[in-house]
Amino acid sequence: MVLSMTCGSELLDFELILEGERIFVTGHTGFTGGWLVSWLKRIGCDVAGLALEPASTPSLFAAANIADGVVSGIGDIRDLGIVCDAVACHRPSVIIHLAAQPLVSKSFADPIETFATNALGTAHVLEAARLTTGVKAVVCITTDKVYRDQDWVWGYREQDPLGGKDPYSASKACAELVAASYRATLAERGNGVLIANARGGNIIGGGDWSADRIVPDFVRAVTVGQPISLRNPGAVRPWQHVLALVHGYLVLAARLLSGDSSAADNWNFGPSDESARTVGNLVEQLGAVWVRPEIIYAPGSFPETRFLHLDSTKARSHLGWAPPLSFKDTVDLTASWYRDFTANPSDGTQITVRQIEHYRNALRSHAGR
Repeated sequence: MVLSMTCGSELLDFELILEGERIFVTGHTGFTGGWLVSWLKRIGCDVAGLALEPASTPSLFAAANIADGVVSGIGDIRDLGIVCDAVACHRPSVIIHLAAQPLVSKSFADPIETFATNALGTAHVLEAARLTTGVKAVVCITTDKVYRDQDWVWGYREQDPLGGKDPYSASKACAELVAASYRATLAERGNGVLIANARGGNIIGGGDWSADRIVPDFVRAVTVGQPISLRNPGAVRPWQHVLALVHGYLVLAARLLSGDSSAADNWNFGPSDESARTVGNLVEQLGAVWVRPEIIYAPGSFPETRFLHLDSTKARSHLGWAPPLSFKDTVDLTASWYRDFTANPSDGTQITVRQIEHYRNALRSHAGR
């Protein structure tokens, strides 16, 4: 059922719950945060954010003018006072916690910062949430890498053991335990906020220029006319568009905001097995949409899991989360975002909005089947 109109388009059911709400986003200057904030603005939310300065130049934050219409705070979640002040000032009903040190490679170079940001930073956000009047829901974003690597051919489920050999994975598993403790014992000693963990699978999409990620490496190779170096072209990953994860986070936030305590749990948001392709295949598909760079092969500088994917049956069946994009759709949107932005950088906001509307329209068509 669709009942409302914002920014010229009908709102979906989960958007109706969030429309007009005060939403606080940590990590809003990052890749996923930028897409999330852009979507929230499309549905009429009152958005504030807290994050470090964008980690790359260029960045989606600048390219798509994410700060427009947002109370954008620059600060470090490792500082409890900064977090508490920012949350208390905005008085949100929902917090979506994305701020993190997200790179495996950097976690080897600086494990202390990684643990401090991902584990202690999560505790700071949850402490501010439970002590601020009016906060009803927190969605803590982690990763598919929180699971203990058991080299399975099937997807990991929410009840499987946590683990993490590298500092990034381990720090995110620690963040999960922090959230579980707040959910089980501390929320009731505050405002009773409902807390959920969202574990996302591999994502791609326009506006990511991070180091040591395959799509940004592809974009840099194309734009400077140099070869792309693949350290593990046979590695299989279940790719999904960043909007599929943002969609999942919003569905979960809406369920929590509506007071559904059963949603205060752990949730996997991963693509279907159809989207599991090799790194080499992804690069070839990107090249087919835009430009194919020369490919060279080089050994990796740190260990990686060969194949890891999530079983998202729970989110699909209990939350009704059903991403409408195929692997081809995902690659087409990703490559076309960079292609169009490279051709005209001043169109970054419009390109981003068009792709959000494409996804929302696909959801409407999918729901109408």
